[in-house]
Amino acid sequence: MAYRICKSIELESGHLLSKHPGNCKFPHGHTRSVEMVFRADSLDASDMVLDFKAVKQMMGDFLQQFDHSLCMNTEDPNYGTFLAAYGDRIIPFDREDPTSEVMARTIFIYAQEALEKAKKTFTEYPVRDCVTLERVRVWETSSSWAEYGE
Repeated sequence: MAYRICKSIELESGHLLSKHPGNCKFPHGHTRSVEMVFRADSLDASDMVLDFKAVKQMMGDFLQQFDHSLCMNTEDPNYGTFLAAYGDRIIPFDREDPTSEVMARTIFIYAQEALEKAKKTFTEYPVRDCVTLERVRVWETSSSWAEYGE
C-alpha cells in the first residue's frame, strides 16, 4: 500500500485562450486551486510522507508568479502589447494556450524537478529519495479541473 499526501495552494490568475471559439478568447480570471499529490510506500521518522512545509518551500515562489498575473500564448496577436504594458505579470506559454491542462503539466514538470532538488538540498524538512510526485490537479472553477501525471 502507498501513502499519499496532497498540498493545495489557492491563487487568483487570469488567462485568455487564443484558440478558443467562444468567450474564453477574452481575458478573464479564475480563483484556481493547485493540488499536488506526493506518494511514498513508507513513512519517514516523523511518520510523514514528507512535511507540507517542504512542499511549500519547493513550490511557493514558482506558484506565486501566477497570482494576479495573466497567462498568454506567445503567438497571441496581442501578446507583445500585454507584455509591454504589464511586464512580469504576463506569464508566457510558448506557442500554446494556457489551458488548465497545460498549466497542470507545466506545474507538474516544475514540481518534479523541485522535488529532485529538495531530496539533495533540504535539511530542515528533509525529503526522502522514495517520495514521488504522482499528479498535479488544477481547479479552474469549483466544478472543473484538469490533471497531469506520469
